[in-house]
Amino acid sequence: MAVVNVTPDSFFAPSRAPGVDEAIDRGRVLAAEGAAVLDVGGESTRPGATPVAEDVELARVVPVVAGLAGAARVSVDTTKPAVARAAVDAGATLLNDVAGRLAPLASELGVGWVAMHHRGIPAARADPPMGPGVVGEVAAHVLDAARAARELGVAEVYVDPGIGFGKSAAENLALLAHLDELCATAHDEGFGVLVGASRKRFLGALPHGGPLDAENRFEGSLAVAVWAMVCGVDVVRVHDVAATVQAASLVSDGEAA
Repeated sequence: MAVVNVTPDSFFAPSRAPGVDEAIDRGRVLAAEGAAVLDVGGESTRPGATPVAEDVELARVVPVVAGLAGAARVSVDTTKPAVARAAVDAGATLLNDVAGRLAPLASELGVGWVAMHHRGIPAARADPPMGPGVVGEVAAHVLDAARAARELGVAEVYVDPGIGFGKSAAENLALLAHLDELCATAHDEGFGVLVGASRKRFLGALPHGGPLDAENRFEGSLAVAVWAMVCGVDVVRVHDVAATVQAASLVSDGEAA
Protein backbone atom coordinates (compact mmCIF):
# COMPACT_ATOMS: atom_id res chain seq x y z
CA MET A 1 0.00 0.00 0.00
CA ALA A 2 1.57 3.25 -1.18
CA VAL A 3 1.13 6.58 0.58
CA VAL A 4 -0.36 9.34 -1.60
CA ASN A 5 -0.64 12.49 0.49
CA VAL A 6 -2.57 15.42 -0.97
CA THR A 7 -1.37 17.58 1.91
CA PRO A 8 1.10 20.38 2.60
CA ASP A 9 2.07 19.14 6.06
CA SER A 10 2.51 15.36 6.18
CA PHE A 11 5.55 14.45 8.25
CA PHE A 12 7.65 13.06 5.36
CA ALA A 13 8.15 15.94 2.95
CA PRO A 14 8.81 13.89 -0.24
CA SER A 15 5.39 12.25 0.14
CA ARG A 16 3.52 15.55 -0.03
CA ALA A 17 1.75 16.54 -3.23
CA PRO A 18 0.84 20.23 -3.38
CA GLY A 19 -2.11 19.69 -5.69
CA VAL A 20 -4.38 17.23 -7.44
CA ASP A 21 -2.33 16.83 -10.60
CA GLU A 22 0.87 16.24 -8.68
CA ALA A 23 -0.82 13.65 -6.47
CA ILE A 24 -2.20 11.79 -9.47
CA ASP A 25 1.22 11.79 -11.11
CA ARG A 26 2.81 10.50 -7.90
CA GLY A 27 0.21 7.77 -7.54
CA ARG A 28 0.76 6.58 -11.09
CA VAL A 29 4.51 6.40 -10.49
CA LEU A 30 3.95 4.39 -7.32
CA ALA A 31 1.60 2.03 -9.15
CA ALA A 32 4.23 1.55 -11.85
CA GLU A 33 6.74 0.74 -9.11
CA GLY A 34 4.50 -2.11 -7.99
CA ALA A 35 2.08 -0.73 -5.41
CA ALA A 36 -1.03 -2.91 -5.18
CA VAL A 37 -3.03 -0.23 -3.35
CA LEU A 38 -2.79 3.56 -3.51
CA ASP A 39 -3.84 5.11 -0.19
CA VAL A 40 -5.07 8.65 -0.82
CA GLY A 41 -5.28 11.05 2.10
CA GLY A 42 -6.05 14.75 2.38
CA GLU A 43 -5.50 15.31 6.10
CA SER A 44 -2.30 14.65 8.02
CA THR A 45 -2.51 12.63 11.23
CA ARG A 46 1.05 13.47 12.33
CA PRO A 47 1.53 14.76 15.88
CA GLY A 48 0.40 18.38 16.09
CA ALA A 49 -1.30 18.42 12.70
CA THR A 50 -4.01 21.00 12.08
CA PRO A 51 -7.47 19.50 11.38
CA VAL A 52 -8.73 19.99 7.84
CA ALA A 53 -12.24 21.18 7.03
CA GLU A 54 -14.46 18.69 5.28
CA ASP A 55 -14.82 20.75 2.10
CA VAL A 56 -11.05 21.15 1.84
CA GLU A 57 -10.45 17.44 2.30
CA LEU A 58 -13.11 16.61 -0.29
CA ALA A 59 -11.49 18.95 -2.82
CA ARG A 60 -8.11 17.36 -2.20
CA VAL A 61 -9.08 13.70 -2.16
CA VAL A 62 -11.96 13.02 -4.54
CA PRO A 63 -10.37 14.10 -7.84
CA VAL A 64 -7.19 12.20 -6.96
CA VAL A 65 -9.14 9.02 -6.24
CA ALA A 66 -10.98 9.43 -9.54
CA GLY A 67 -7.70 10.03 -11.37
CA LEU A 68 -6.05 6.93 -9.92
CA ALA A 69 -8.95 4.48 -9.93
CA GLY A 70 -7.71 2.89 -13.15
CA ALA A 71 -4.06 2.67 -12.12
CA ALA A 72 -4.39 0.38 -9.09
CA ARG A 73 -6.76 -0.38 -6.28
CA VAL A 74 -7.45 2.84 -4.35
CA SER A 75 -8.08 3.25 -0.64
CA VAL A 76 -9.01 6.46 1.12
CA ASP A 77 -7.28 7.52 4.33
CA THR A 78 -9.94 9.54 6.13
CA THR A 79 -11.98 9.79 9.31
CA LYS A 80 -14.88 11.72 7.74
CA PRO A 81 -17.98 9.86 6.50
CA ALA A 82 -18.69 12.39 3.74
CA VAL A 83 -15.15 12.12 2.39
CA ALA A 84 -15.26 8.33 2.54
CA ARG A 85 -18.59 8.21 0.71
CA ALA A 86 -17.44 10.60 -2.01
CA ALA A 87 -14.17 8.71 -2.42
CA VAL A 88 -16.02 5.42 -2.87
CA ASP A 89 -18.26 7.08 -5.45
CA ALA A 90 -15.05 8.15 -7.23
CA GLY A 91 -13.60 4.63 -7.24
CA ALA A 92 -12.09 3.81 -3.82
CA THR A 93 -12.79 0.29 -2.56
CA LEU A 94 -11.15 0.35 0.89
CA LEU A 95 -11.63 2.69 3.87
CA ASN A 96 -8.37 3.16 5.79
CA ASP A 97 -10.10 4.56 8.85
CA VAL A 98 -7.60 5.55 11.53
CA ALA A 99 -10.37 6.70 13.86
CA GLY A 100 -12.21 3.38 13.70
CA ARG A 101 -15.71 4.77 13.16
CA LEU A 102 -16.55 3.97 9.55
CA ALA A 103 -17.39 0.26 9.66
CA PRO A 104 -21.16 0.92 9.28
CA LEU A 105 -20.45 3.02 6.20
CA ALA A 106 -18.14 0.34 4.76
CA SER A 107 -20.98 -2.14 5.17
CA GLU A 108 -23.47 0.18 3.51
CA LEU A 109 -21.16 0.87 0.57
CA GLY A 110 -19.90 -2.69 0.16
CA VAL A 111 -16.21 -1.86 0.52
CA GLY A 112 -13.33 -3.04 2.70
CA TRP A 113 -12.42 -1.49 6.06
CA VAL A 114 -9.32 -1.24 8.23
CA ALA A 115 -9.78 -1.53 12.01
CA MET A 116 -6.91 0.41 13.55
CA HIS A 117 -5.90 0.93 17.18
CA HIS A 118 -5.22 4.54 18.12
CA ARG A 119 -4.92 6.67 21.21
CA GLY A 120 -6.05 9.94 19.72
CA ILE A 121 -5.98 11.65 16.36
CA PRO A 122 -3.59 13.29 15.43
CA ALA A 123 -1.14 10.48 15.95
CA ALA A 124 0.28 11.23 19.38
CA ARG A 125 -1.12 12.50 22.66
CA ALA A 126 0.31 12.92 26.11
CA ASP A 127 -1.43 9.83 27.42
CA PRO A 128 0.40 7.68 29.98
CA PRO A 129 2.16 4.62 28.52
CA MET A 130 0.03 1.52 28.14
CA GLY A 131 2.73 -0.57 29.81
CA PRO A 132 3.42 -4.31 29.56
CA GLY A 133 -0.16 -5.09 28.57
CA VAL A 134 0.09 -3.17 25.30
CA VAL A 135 0.16 -6.28 23.08
CA GLY A 136 -2.96 -7.83 24.58
CA GLU A 137 -4.82 -4.52 24.76
CA VAL A 138 -4.16 -3.65 21.14
CA ALA A 139 -4.97 -7.13 19.85
CA ALA A 140 -8.23 -7.25 21.79
CA HIS A 141 -9.26 -3.80 20.54
CA VAL A 142 -8.65 -4.41 16.84
CA LEU A 143 -10.03 -7.94 16.82
CA ASP A 144 -13.19 -6.85 18.62
CA ALA A 145 -13.62 -4.03 16.12
CA ALA A 146 -13.07 -6.42 13.22
CA ARG A 147 -15.64 -8.87 14.60
CA ALA A 148 -18.16 -6.08 15.01
CA ALA A 149 -17.56 -4.97 11.42
CA ARG A 150 -18.11 -8.49 10.16
CA GLU A 151 -21.37 -8.64 12.11
CA LEU A 152 -22.39 -5.47 10.26
CA GLY A 153 -21.73 -7.23 6.97
CA VAL A 154 -18.28 -5.93 6.01
CA ALA A 155 -16.80 -8.77 3.98
CA GLU A 156 -13.19 -7.54 3.80
CA VAL A 157 -11.68 -6.46 7.11
CA TYR A 158 -8.07 -5.74 8.06
CA VAL A 159 -6.72 -5.18 11.55
CA ASP A 160 -3.95 -2.63 12.13
CA PRO A 161 -2.11 -2.31 15.48
CA GLY A 162 -1.65 1.42 14.87
CA ILE A 163 2.12 1.65 15.11
CA GLY A 164 3.04 5.17 16.23
CA PHE A 165 -0.48 6.28 17.10
CA GLY A 166 -0.19 7.39 20.72
CA LYS A 167 2.40 4.75 21.62
CA SER A 168 5.93 4.95 22.94
CA ALA A 169 8.91 3.55 21.04
CA ALA A 170 9.03 0.61 23.45
CA GLU A 171 5.33 -0.09 22.92
CA ASN A 172 5.74 0.04 19.15
CA LEU A 173 8.62 -2.43 19.36
CA ALA A 174 6.61 -4.75 21.60
CA LEU A 175 3.77 -4.77 19.07
CA LEU A 176 6.19 -5.53 16.25
CA ALA A 177 7.79 -8.32 18.27
CA HIS A 178 4.39 -10.03 18.59
CA LEU A 179 3.08 -9.44 15.07
CA ASP A 180 3.18 -13.14 14.28
CA GLU A 181 0.68 -13.77 17.08
CA LEU A 182 -1.69 -11.07 15.84
CA CYS A 183 -1.43 -12.42 12.30
CA ALA A 184 -2.14 -15.98 13.40
CA THR A 185 -5.26 -15.00 15.33
CA ALA A 186 -6.53 -12.60 12.67
CA HIS A 187 -6.03 -15.11 9.87
CA ASP A 188 -7.75 -17.85 11.85
CA GLU A 189 -10.80 -15.58 12.04
CA GLY A 190 -10.67 -14.55 8.39
CA PHE A 191 -9.22 -11.05 8.81
CA GLY A 192 -6.22 -9.54 7.06
CA VAL A 193 -3.48 -7.59 8.84
CA LEU A 194 -2.13 -4.18 7.81
CA VAL A 195 0.91 -2.45 9.30
CA GLY A 196 2.05 1.11 8.67
CA ALA A 197 5.38 1.98 10.26
CA SER A 198 7.08 3.68 7.33
CA ARG A 199 9.46 6.48 8.36
CA LYS A 200 7.69 6.99 11.69
CA ARG A 201 9.29 8.83 14.57
CA PHE A 202 10.12 5.83 16.76
CA LEU A 203 12.44 4.50 14.04
CA GLY A 204 14.57 7.60 14.41
CA ALA A 205 14.71 7.30 18.19
CA LEU A 206 16.30 3.86 18.37
CA PRO A 207 19.87 3.70 19.77
CA HIS A 208 21.75 3.51 16.49
CA GLY A 209 23.30 6.95 16.23
CA GLY A 210 20.05 8.93 16.14
CA PRO A 211 17.89 10.78 16.51
CA LEU A 212 17.09 10.60 12.82
CA ASP A 213 14.62 12.78 10.95
CA ALA A 214 12.07 11.29 8.57
CA GLU A 215 14.35 11.66 5.56
CA ASN A 216 16.89 9.33 7.23
CA ARG A 217 14.59 6.53 8.38
CA PHE A 218 14.52 4.49 5.18
CA GLU A 219 16.63 1.59 6.43
CA GLY A 220 14.54 1.15 9.56
CA SER A 221 11.33 1.38 7.55
CA LEU A 222 12.46 -1.31 5.14
CA ALA A 223 13.58 -3.56 7.99
CA VAL A 224 10.18 -3.26 9.68
CA ALA A 225 8.36 -3.95 6.39
CA VAL A 226 10.40 -7.11 5.84
CA TRP A 227 9.82 -8.22 9.42
CA ALA A 228 6.09 -7.64 9.01
CA MET A 229 6.01 -9.74 5.85
CA VAL A 230 7.88 -12.58 7.54
CA CYS A 231 5.37 -12.44 10.41
CA GLY A 232 2.51 -12.86 7.93
CA VAL A 233 1.23 -9.31 7.51
CA ASP A 234 -0.90 -8.98 4.38
CA VAL A 235 -0.43 -5.27 3.65
CA VAL A 236 2.44 -2.92 4.48
CA ARG A 237 1.74 0.79 4.07
CA VAL A 238 4.92 2.48 2.85
CA HIS A 239 6.44 5.58 1.30
CA ASP A 240 9.28 3.73 -0.49
CA VAL A 241 7.43 1.44 -2.87
CA ALA A 242 10.11 0.20 -5.27
CA ALA A 243 12.47 -0.97 -2.54
CA THR A 244 9.66 -2.57 -0.55
CA VAL A 245 8.31 -4.41 -3.60
CA GLN A 246 11.78 -5.79 -4.24
CA ALA A 247 12.05 -6.87 -0.61
CA ALA A 248 8.61 -8.48 -0.80
CA SER A 249 9.72 -10.49 -3.82
CA LEU A 250 12.76 -11.75 -1.93
CA VAL A 251 10.66 -12.68 1.10
CA SER A 252 8.18 -14.50 -1.12
CA ASP A 253 10.94 -16.40 -2.94
CA GLY A 254 12.57 -17.33 0.36
CA GLU A 255 9.33 -18.67 1.80
CA ALA A 256 8.66 -20.66 -1.37
CA ALA A 257 12.12 -22.21 -1.18
